[in-house]
Amino acid sequence: MTDAVRLHRELIARVLDSDAHAPRAMRRAAFDNVGLHEPIRTLIEKVADRSYTVTDEDIAAVRASGLTEDQIFELIVCAAIGAADRQYTSAKAALAEATGGRT
Repeated sequence: MTDAVRLHRELIARVLDSDAHAPRAMRRAAFDNVGLHEPIRTLIEKVADRSYTVTDEDIAAVRASGLTEDQIFELIVCAAIGAADRQYTSAKAALAEATGGRT
């Protein structure tokens, strides 16, 4: 296993499986960008798909729903890493297809 593959796996495990303020199931949902309810759903979708549109109001709405600052931060990190992971996985698949699997 290359260092890059190992580090990638360790990163994913760290954000999803380690002890944190946000529940594991919620972190996984943010990482996958599925199964969340308002207002966190809107924030996570923005972080994953169009982060430049996140506003203070988005954060305030999530805070008003009862999540702490630490939980919000962790969920945002999970959403960003999840989006990056999906892009990375897609890019690797496209490269493998274009090169016939040659590295």
